[in-house]
Amino acid sequence: MFRSVLSSTHSCAKTASTFCKVFQNLPLHFKLTTAPKQFRYLTTTNALSMFIQTQDTPNPNSLKFLPGTKVLEPGQTIDFPKPQDAFCSPLAKLLFRIEGVKGVFLGPDFITITKTDEEVEWKIIKPEIFATVMDFFASNLPVLSEAKPNSDTHINEDDDETVQMIKELLDTRIRPTVQEDGGDIIFMGYEDGIVKLKMQGSCSSCPSSVVTLKNGVQNMLQFYIPEVVAVEQVLDQSDIVTEKVFEEVDRKITKQTGET
Repeated sequence: MFRSVLSSTHSCAKTASTFCKVFQNLPLHFKLTTAPKQFRYLTTTNALSMFIQTQDTPNPNSLKFLPGTKVLEPGQTIDFPKPQDAFCSPLAKLLFRIEGVKGVFLGPDFITITKTDEEVEWKIIKPEIFATVMDFFASNLPVLSEAKPNSDTHINEDDDETVQMIKELLDTRIRPTVQEDGGDIIFMGYEDGIVKLKMQGSCSSCPSSVVTLKNGVQNMLQFYIPEVVAVEQVLDQSDIVTEKVFEEVDRKITKQTGET
Protein backbone atom coordinates (compact mmCIF):
# COMPACT_ATOMS: atom_id res chain seq x y z
CA MET A 1 0.00 0.00 0.00
CA PHE A 2 1.40 3.35 -1.07
CA ARG A 3 1.47 6.13 1.47
CA SER A 4 2.32 9.79 1.13
CA VAL A 5 2.96 12.75 3.34
CA LEU A 6 1.43 16.17 3.22
CA SER A 7 3.68 18.95 4.49
CA SER A 8 3.16 22.70 4.66
CA THR A 9 5.18 25.69 3.52
CA HIS A 10 5.43 28.69 5.84
CA SER A 11 6.68 31.86 4.17
CA CYS A 12 4.64 34.87 5.23
CA ALA A 13 6.05 36.97 8.05
CA LYS A 14 2.82 38.92 8.45
CA THR A 15 0.58 35.98 9.18
CA ALA A 16 0.59 32.77 11.17
CA SER A 17 -1.54 31.05 8.50
CA THR A 18 -0.32 27.72 7.20
CA PHE A 19 0.37 27.84 3.48
CA CYS A 20 -0.99 25.30 0.98
CA LYS A 21 -0.19 21.68 1.77
CA VAL A 22 2.19 19.85 -0.57
CA PHE A 23 2.82 16.19 -1.14
CA GLN A 24 6.47 15.24 -0.60
CA ASN A 25 8.74 12.34 0.35
CA LEU A 26 6.57 9.63 -1.17
CA PRO A 27 5.79 7.05 0.04
CA LEU A 28 5.12 7.96 3.66
CA HIS A 29 2.07 8.35 5.87
CA PHE A 30 -0.49 10.79 4.49
CA LYS A 31 -0.45 13.55 7.07
CA LEU A 32 -2.95 16.38 7.25
CA THR A 33 -2.54 19.64 9.12
CA THR A 34 -5.62 21.63 10.04
CA ALA A 35 -5.66 25.38 10.51
CA PRO A 36 -7.00 26.62 13.85
CA LYS A 37 -10.72 27.41 13.95
CA GLN A 38 -12.42 30.40 15.46
CA PHE A 39 -16.03 30.16 16.60
CA ARG A 40 -18.79 32.73 16.39
CA TYR A 41 -22.35 32.37 17.61
CA LEU A 42 -24.70 34.91 16.09
CA THR A 43 -28.38 35.64 16.59
CA THR A 44 -30.44 38.18 14.64
CA THR A 45 -33.93 37.24 15.85
CA ASN A 46 -35.45 34.98 18.45
CA ALA A 47 -36.47 32.59 15.69
CA LEU A 48 -33.13 32.48 13.94
CA SER A 49 -29.74 31.45 15.23
CA MET A 50 -26.69 30.00 13.52
CA PHE A 51 -23.42 28.65 14.81
CA ILE A 52 -20.80 29.77 12.28
CA GLN A 53 -17.17 28.71 12.34
CA THR A 54 -14.33 30.48 10.58
CA GLN A 55 -11.18 28.69 9.58
CA ASP A 56 -7.90 30.15 8.38
CA THR A 57 -6.64 29.11 4.96
CA PRO A 58 -3.09 29.03 3.56
CA ASN A 59 -3.96 32.28 1.79
CA PRO A 60 -3.88 35.20 4.28
CA ASN A 61 -6.43 37.05 2.14
CA SER A 62 -8.94 34.18 2.19
CA LEU A 63 -11.08 32.94 5.07
CA LYS A 64 -13.28 29.85 5.20
CA PHE A 65 -16.77 30.18 6.71
CA LEU A 66 -18.63 27.06 7.86
CA PRO A 67 -22.32 27.89 8.43
CA GLY A 68 -23.19 24.49 9.87
CA THR A 69 -25.61 23.72 7.04
CA LYS A 70 -25.39 22.36 3.50
CA VAL A 71 -24.21 24.86 0.90
CA LEU A 72 -23.84 22.56 -2.14
CA GLU A 73 -24.13 18.82 -2.66
CA PRO A 74 -21.24 16.57 -1.47
CA GLY A 75 -18.19 16.90 -3.71
CA GLN A 76 -19.51 20.00 -5.47
CA THR A 77 -17.77 23.39 -5.63
CA ILE A 78 -18.18 26.57 -7.65
CA ASP A 79 -15.91 29.59 -7.94
CA PHE A 80 -16.86 33.25 -8.36
CA PRO A 81 -13.54 35.11 -8.75
CA LYS A 82 -15.25 38.42 -9.56
CA PRO A 83 -18.69 40.02 -9.06
CA GLN A 84 -19.71 39.59 -12.72
CA ASP A 85 -19.52 35.82 -12.31
CA ALA A 86 -22.08 35.80 -9.50
CA PHE A 87 -25.16 36.48 -11.63
CA CYS A 88 -26.27 32.86 -11.16
CA SER A 89 -25.93 32.75 -7.36
CA PRO A 90 -28.15 34.85 -5.05
CA LEU A 91 -25.79 34.07 -2.15
CA ALA A 92 -22.64 35.13 -3.99
CA LYS A 93 -24.30 38.33 -5.24
CA LEU A 94 -25.16 39.34 -1.70
CA LEU A 95 -21.63 38.64 -0.47
CA PHE A 96 -20.10 40.73 -3.26
CA ARG A 97 -22.10 43.71 -2.03
CA ILE A 98 -19.87 43.80 1.04
CA GLU A 99 -17.08 46.31 0.58
CA GLY A 100 -13.70 44.56 0.54
CA VAL A 101 -14.91 41.20 -0.83
CA LYS A 102 -12.96 40.24 -3.95
CA GLY A 103 -13.95 36.60 -4.51
CA VAL A 104 -16.49 34.02 -3.34
CA PHE A 105 -16.02 30.25 -3.46
CA LEU A 106 -18.72 27.77 -2.47
CA GLY A 107 -18.11 24.21 -1.29
CA PRO A 108 -20.32 21.41 0.02
CA ASP A 109 -20.49 22.84 3.55
CA PHE A 110 -18.38 25.98 3.44
CA ILE A 111 -18.00 29.42 1.88
CA THR A 112 -14.54 30.86 1.20
CA ILE A 113 -14.29 34.64 1.04
CA THR A 114 -11.26 36.34 -0.50
CA LYS A 115 -10.72 39.99 0.39
CA THR A 116 -9.24 42.58 -1.94
CA ASP A 117 -5.93 43.07 -0.15
CA GLU A 118 -4.14 43.09 3.21
CA GLU A 119 -5.36 46.58 4.02
CA VAL A 120 -8.91 45.24 4.40
CA GLU A 121 -9.18 43.88 7.94
CA TRP A 122 -11.14 40.72 8.63
CA LYS A 123 -12.45 42.12 11.91
CA ILE A 124 -14.19 44.86 9.91
CA ILE A 125 -15.88 42.75 7.23
CA LYS A 126 -16.53 39.50 9.13
CA PRO A 127 -19.64 40.79 10.98
CA GLU A 128 -21.21 41.77 7.64
CA ILE A 129 -20.37 38.38 6.17
CA PHE A 130 -21.88 36.60 9.18
CA ALA A 131 -25.08 38.63 8.93
CA THR A 132 -25.37 38.14 5.17
CA VAL A 133 -24.91 34.37 5.41
CA MET A 134 -27.46 34.06 8.22
CA ASP A 135 -30.07 36.20 6.49
CA PHE A 136 -29.62 34.29 3.24
CA PHE A 137 -30.14 30.83 4.71
CA ALA A 138 -33.16 32.13 6.65
CA SER A 139 -34.70 33.27 3.35
CA ASN A 140 -34.76 29.75 1.85
CA LEU A 141 -33.53 31.10 -1.49
CA PRO A 142 -31.54 28.70 -3.71
CA VAL A 143 -27.76 29.00 -3.48
CA LEU A 144 -27.54 28.64 -7.28
CA SER A 145 -30.20 29.73 -9.73
CA GLU A 146 -28.62 28.67 -13.04
CA ALA A 147 -25.01 27.56 -12.95
CA LYS A 148 -23.91 23.97 -12.55
CA PRO A 149 -21.22 23.51 -9.88
CA ASN A 150 -18.03 21.50 -10.30
CA SER A 151 -18.72 17.93 -9.27
CA ASP A 152 -16.38 15.03 -8.64
CA THR A 153 -14.22 14.51 -11.71
CA HIS A 154 -16.43 12.49 -14.03
CA ILE A 155 -14.75 9.69 -15.95
CA ASN A 156 -15.99 9.63 -19.54
CA GLU A 157 -16.26 6.56 -21.74
CA ASP A 158 -13.69 7.94 -24.19
CA ASP A 159 -11.09 8.72 -21.48
CA ASP A 160 -7.95 6.65 -21.89
CA GLU A 161 -6.48 4.73 -18.97
CA THR A 162 -4.03 7.49 -18.02
CA VAL A 163 -6.73 10.17 -17.85
CA GLN A 164 -8.94 7.88 -15.79
CA MET A 165 -6.11 7.35 -13.29
CA ILE A 166 -5.43 11.09 -13.11
CA LYS A 167 -9.09 11.88 -12.40
CA GLU A 168 -9.27 9.11 -9.81
CA LEU A 169 -6.25 10.45 -7.93
CA LEU A 170 -7.56 14.00 -8.09
CA ASP A 171 -10.89 12.97 -6.58
CA THR A 172 -9.66 10.57 -3.91
CA ARG A 173 -6.36 12.12 -2.77
CA ILE A 174 -5.93 15.71 -3.93
CA ARG A 175 -9.25 17.57 -4.16
CA PRO A 176 -10.47 16.65 -0.65
CA THR A 177 -7.27 18.05 0.85
CA VAL A 178 -7.40 21.25 -1.20
CA GLN A 179 -11.06 21.73 -0.27
CA GLU A 180 -10.02 21.56 3.39
CA ASP A 181 -8.02 24.70 2.62
CA GLY A 182 -11.06 26.45 1.13
CA GLY A 183 -10.30 25.85 -2.54
CA ASP A 184 -10.34 23.26 -5.29
CA ILE A 185 -8.30 21.92 -8.21
CA ILE A 186 -10.14 21.30 -11.46
CA PHE A 187 -8.94 18.95 -14.20
CA MET A 188 -8.63 20.87 -17.48
CA GLY A 189 -6.93 18.36 -19.75
CA TYR A 190 -4.05 15.99 -20.43
CA GLU A 191 -1.79 16.06 -23.49
CA ASP A 192 1.73 14.79 -24.23
CA GLY A 193 2.38 13.98 -20.58
CA ILE A 194 1.23 17.40 -19.35
CA VAL A 195 -1.64 17.55 -16.85
CA LYS A 196 -3.48 20.89 -16.97
CA LEU A 197 -5.18 21.97 -13.75
CA LYS A 198 -7.01 25.07 -12.60
CA MET A 199 -6.82 26.24 -9.00
CA GLN A 200 -9.87 27.89 -7.46
CA GLY A 201 -10.98 29.59 -4.27
CA SER A 202 -8.29 30.38 -1.71
CA CYS A 203 -5.73 28.46 -3.79
CA SER A 204 -6.12 30.60 -6.92
CA SER A 205 -4.24 33.53 -5.38
CA CYS A 206 -2.33 31.67 -2.70
CA PRO A 207 1.37 32.68 -2.46
CA SER A 208 2.39 29.02 -2.43
CA SER A 209 0.08 27.75 -5.20
CA VAL A 210 3.01 27.03 -7.51
CA VAL A 211 4.71 25.03 -4.76
CA THR A 212 1.49 23.10 -4.23
CA LEU A 213 1.32 22.17 -7.90
CA LYS A 214 4.97 21.37 -8.52
CA ASN A 215 6.12 19.86 -5.22
CA GLY A 216 2.78 18.42 -4.26
CA VAL A 217 0.32 17.46 -6.97
CA GLN A 218 2.96 16.81 -9.61
CA ASN A 219 4.99 14.56 -7.30
CA MET A 220 1.96 12.51 -6.37
CA LEU A 221 0.73 12.09 -9.94
CA GLN A 222 4.21 11.13 -11.18
CA PHE A 223 4.62 8.62 -8.37
CA TYR A 224 1.48 6.72 -9.30
CA ILE A 225 1.39 7.50 -13.04
CA PRO A 226 4.82 7.37 -14.77
CA GLU A 227 3.31 8.80 -17.97
CA VAL A 228 2.86 12.20 -16.28
CA VAL A 229 5.75 14.49 -17.24
CA ALA A 230 4.61 17.72 -15.58
CA VAL A 231 1.67 19.68 -14.19
CA GLU A 232 0.72 23.11 -15.53
CA GLN A 233 -1.66 25.66 -14.07
CA VAL A 234 -4.39 27.07 -16.30
CA LEU A 235 -4.96 30.76 -15.59
CA ASP A 236 -7.94 33.01 -16.26
CA GLN A 237 -7.33 36.03 -18.47
CA SER A 238 -7.51 38.31 -15.41
CA ASP A 239 -4.88 36.18 -13.68
CA ILE A 240 -2.60 36.43 -16.72
CA VAL A 241 -2.90 40.23 -16.76
CA THR A 242 -2.18 40.43 -13.03
CA GLU A 243 0.84 38.16 -13.41
CA LYS A 244 2.24 40.34 -16.22
CA VAL A 245 1.78 43.46 -14.08
CA PHE A 246 3.67 41.85 -11.18
CA GLU A 247 6.46 40.77 -13.52
CA GLU A 248 6.77 44.30 -14.89
CA VAL A 249 6.90 45.77 -11.36
CA ASP A 250 9.58 43.22 -10.39
CA ARG A 251 11.67 44.17 -13.43
CA LYS A 252 11.44 47.88 -12.56
CA ILE A 253 12.41 47.25 -8.94
CA THR A 254 15.33 45.07 -10.00
CA LYS A 255 16.50 47.72 -12.47
CA GLN A 256 16.26 50.51 -9.88
CA THR A 257 18.14 48.41 -7.33
CA GLY A 258 20.88 47.74 -9.84
CA GLU A 259 21.23 51.41 -10.70
CA THR A 260 21.57 52.42 -7.06
